[in-house]
Amino acid sequence: MDTKLMIELFGYLGSALVVISMLMTSVVRLRVINTIGSIIFMIYALIIRSYPTALMNLFLVGINIYQLLRLKNTTNNYHMVEVNTNDRYLEFLLSYYESDINTYFPEFKERRNEADVAYMICLDSETVGITMGKHLDETTVELFLDYSTPTYRDCSVGQYLYSQLKEMGIKELVYKGKEAAHIEYVEKVGFEQNESGDYIKKL
Repeated sequence: MDTKLMIELFGYLGSALVVISMLMTSVVRLRVINTIGSIIFMIYALIIRSYPTALMNLFLVGINIYQLLRLKNTTNNYHMVEVNTNDRYLEFLLSYYESDINTYFPEFKERRNEADVAYMICLDSETVGITMGKHLDETTVELFLDYSTPTYRDCSVGQYLYSQLKEMGIKELVYKGKEAAHIEYVEKVGFEQNESGDYIKKL
């Protein structure tokens, strides 16, 4: 393979990553993939001596890094609101995100009516997380639903929720779901599987 073709393919790779980043629902993934694509395309532009294109991509890399750092500190702007389990706005959100919720929590519908506690996590005024479950005792809550909207699915919503529950005196969370897509998440945020197959997180 000659050098000219390799350089062209390198440029196409950068372009493809930038385009693919626009398909991401997660803001973090969008920024990360876009940054990688912009760096590759910037190098390509320097190789072919297209300096305006290289400069533009340098600015894009800077913007992405700035936005990623800002997103990393969004926990300062989260707020947790406890609501009734039959709250009308809660019902609207559950209906709005029903398809996505069913993907990660297929058993939620069956256990929805058992819930005796519900929380909404808001980023400024936008609701970005919904949690529902029931108290097994004064300090233990079984989670039926621990949902983050696609844009904010970077673990920070969950970490904020767990810190707030700890301040409220909750010492242990239990999750009994089996859906692999969500199990990957609960393991990432510190849940450990016990002998019964349930996932437990100590707060």
